[in-house]
Amino acid sequence: MSNIHHPSRRRFLQGVAAAGTAAALASSPNRALALQSPNERPVFATIGLRNQGWGITQKSTGLADFVALADVDSNVLGENVEKLKNKQGKAPDAYKDYRKVLDRKDIDAVMIATPDHWHTKISVEAMYAGKDVYCEKPLTLTIDEGKLIEKVVKETGRVFQVGTMQRSESSQRFLQAIALIRDGRIGTVKKVTCGINGMVGSPVIPVTEVPKELDWELWLGPAPKVDYRALPEMRTGYGGGVPLYSNCHYAFRNWHEYSGGKLTDWGAHHVDIACWALGATDTGPSKVTPLSYDLPVEYKDGYPVVNDQYNAATKFKIGVAMPNDVEMIITSEGDNGILFEGTKGRFFVNRGKIAGKPVEDLKENPLPEGAIEKVYGGPISKNHTANFIEGMQSRKQPISDVWSHNRMLEICHLSNISMRLGRELNWDADKREIVGDAQANAFLSRENRKGYEINM
Repeated sequence: MSNIHHPSRRRFLQGVAAAGTAAALASSPNRALALQSPNERPVFATIGLRNQGWGITQKSTGLADFVALADVDSNVLGENVEKLKNKQGKAPDAYKDYRKVLDRKDIDAVMIATPDHWHTKISVEAMYAGKDVYCEKPLTLTIDEGKLIEKVVKETGRVFQVGTMQRSESSQRFLQAIALIRDGRIGTVKKVTCGINGMVGSPVIPVTEVPKELDWELWLGPAPKVDYRALPEMRTGYGGGVPLYSNCHYAFRNWHEYSGGKLTDWGAHHVDIACWALGATDTGPSKVTPLSYDLPVEYKDGYPVVNDQYNAATKFKIGVAMPNDVEMIITSEGDNGILFEGTKGRFFVNRGKIAGKPVEDLKENPLPEGAIEKVYGGPISKNHTANFIEGMQSRKQPISDVWSHNRMLEICHLSNISMRLGRELNWDADKREIVGDAQANAFLSRENRKGYEINM
């Protein structure tokens, strides 16, 4: 990477020593926090703009002023600069290198929507640069990355929102589901099934020329250096305009080098709600068992033996032993959503509906007044960004905090490790390590490519 300023832990701690701990944690090392009153609009920037990056940006323009955008694809960057100019009446500055955003002293917070393998490096460096952070889910590529982010949040005092928007949006169906469980409407929960869809494998994807608008070296970043691969057929619909089969852009979710397949894509949504409902957001499972699964390529010692096809699981059924003898099933079969089953009944919830007899019974026996707000922890924010900004103002962590997210995501990461190795894993939730399995524990972390280490 080019030799420009790197925010760092050393620089942050020098600021703490100079300003005093309390003052340093209350404001950025670079500037006083802009949010001096609830009526003052924060200054934001977005790093990573394709699809969800633009989605969270355009939804937030009514709440914040965006002064900068960054993306390694010049076409995507240019298109989004123009769209944002039209939406907010002023063009943001444009950068290929995200570090130039972090160097800006006028920016309060960054929204990160890069591919997953970049999340941790940018998040950590942003916090040391004095920025609050909104980062898309899944927050990490490994369990140890989650531990690092928790450490830096605590050390810097930054506010950090994870983009698991089901916690505050989707017409409050998921909050209602949790309220039903807490009010005992299905008795004691015995089983929860998270349907998160499967995926399809790919044909062999050949090495081809890198698109001229894409900085492939910078897109790879912390991931291993490999050739760009793509087939000519283009993706349509959501995420369209890019090759249907590639090792980049929308398809990155299908490669363990950059993401975790459906387990960390939809799993990061539904497993999160399931854990919240079970009161397991600060604990973890005791065992993860791959009951059945299909990997699209051959694996040896947990690694794919070929590098020219998608390698994340296409079909799966994972058994998870949760606290209080609750059985969790994560499956690619059936409806996308969550089925809660208890000693007195069951119901199903997803983004489009909440259904079952306990829901029907609400007509005659509604939930207690304020039950949904009690789940949320107070008045419900109008959207996920509003909750983030409220946290910036109060200096309290928002509804999708890093600790609850990481505990939930550990289940998804362990599920992938169990399939890659083809065996059951016993998990020590206190030590946050796999019991008696050195090979499996090696998958809890990864080494960033030289030149792209996390700058501490």
